[in-house]
Amino acid sequence: LCELSDLEYLDEEFHQSLQWMKDNDIEDMLDLTFTVNEEVFGQITERELKPGGANIPVSEKNKKEYIERMVKWRIERGVVQQTESLVRGFYEVVDSRLVSVFDARELELVIAGTAEIDLVDWRSNTDYRGGYHDNHIVIRWFWAAVERFNNEQRLRLLQFVTGTSSIPYEGFASLRGSNGPRRFCVEKWGKVTSLPRAHTCFNRLDLPPYPSFSMLHEKMLTAVEETSTFGLE
Repeated sequence: LCELSDLEYLDEEFHQSLQWMKDNDIEDMLDLTFTVNEEVFGQITERELKPGGANIPVSEKNKKEYIERMVKWRIERGVVQQTESLVRGFYEVVDSRLVSVFDARELELVIAGTAEIDLVDWRSNTDYRGGYHDNHIVIRWFWAAVERFNNEQRLRLLQFVTGTSSIPYEGFASLRGSNGPRRFCVEKWGKVTSLPRAHTCFNRLDLPPYPSFSMLHEKMLTAVEETSTFGLE
């Protein structure tokens, strides 16, 4: 999951302009459509953020969708062509029918294998935000839940939060995000009725302050095994 706040670290000026749009009533103020200008081989071209976007004005009513699509475009910018080339090359080596039975998470586990996760290394290289700290009761429950997971579930948790089940050769201290080195992070967020959510761009898990270990364990299992969404709060 990537959201507006992630852009603060990637492109501060771009983040500020979208944040202003989110916080203010833009009705009849901005002359925008669901398009963005891109530079391709030195030429500026207009790209639609959705089908027919050039004919869809941005308004107060639909600005949330516009911001979501702009965030997604900015974070993915510059890697689409490389990704398409990688996929074409992969299918030249592996018959697409052989891998079509796997979802993205399962396929990565097949390719990368299932390395044993060092929980001590993981925990010692984790940061906390929003009021959490290593001795906070919710964080103690979090690590207790991770200890209770089997290794496959731990890999799925790592995959859920970072976008990959691969562990760097140097260990968790060398985890990388979309914009360079980025340690695993757990942030206090949301209501206890919410599922945990992930920001794979920045290796961050948003973990609500659940009132019991059993609820935290259940919600984490549900999120890790069933959730795969892009959203913007």
